[in-house]
Amino acid sequence: KEKNAVFAKNEQLRADLLRAISHDLRTPLCSISGNADMLLNNGSCLDEATKRQIYSDIYDDADWLIDVVENLLSITRLNDGRLKIKFTDQLLDEVITESLRHISRKHEDYQIDVECEEFILVYMDVRLIIQVLVNLIDNAIKYTLPGSKICIRGIKKDGKAQISVADNGPGISDEVKPHIFEMFYTGNNTIADSHRSLGLGLALCRSIIEAHGGTLMLTDNIPRGCIFTFTLPLSEVILNE
Repeated sequence: KEKNAVFAKNEQLRADLLRAISHDLRTPLCSISGNADMLLNNGSCLDEATKRQIYSDIYDDADWLIDVVENLLSITRLNDGRLKIKFTDQLLDEVITESLRHISRKHEDYQIDVECEEFILVYMDVRLIIQVLVNLIDNAIKYTLPGSKICIRGIKKDGKAQISVADNGPGISDEVKPHIFEMFYTGNNTIADSHRSLGLGLALCRSIIEAHGGTLMLTDNIPRGCIFTFTLPLSEVILNE
């Protein structure tokens, strides 16, 4: 019975994944194909502003697809137990700075502030934690209006490193909160663009943080918005400041 239950769960996961991929990847792929076709066949008839917008749309769609593939690879490796975590000691402020280099160009329309205590040395897989930060920041960008403020904060608290990503957007309703970390859950936020996302980002983030022995949680940002906060283990190495 246990084997049958595991098999049924895996089959359901496979079906959900295939359905999500076929639905969500079709839109950006069709957009890339259509825009490329327009440039190939009508490029000489288009003005520079129009061509620049088409180039920008192709870049954004391709960038989004890369993020989706990264999340898919990581979540499947985590579920299969094949994701090897390589722990090293890293300065938290440098990891946050590096993650911002991976954020989509849309962040130029937002005010992103970083407040991080100096010399916080954290024991982590830097590649995976950058993926977590990129997912959380991209989420804040996707579900808030241009001009919104996003604050990334890193502190030491209760013997751990605590990192938070806060926004002043519309927030997340109480009915959605219990499901926000479920795989394939996308909610019904109308601010996001046509990229509905596979609903893997937050599920993946929680899995990665828990694999580090930490926790990831959602709280309200008073008076409006939301805060995603996660913890990581501090390094046992003594840092000579």
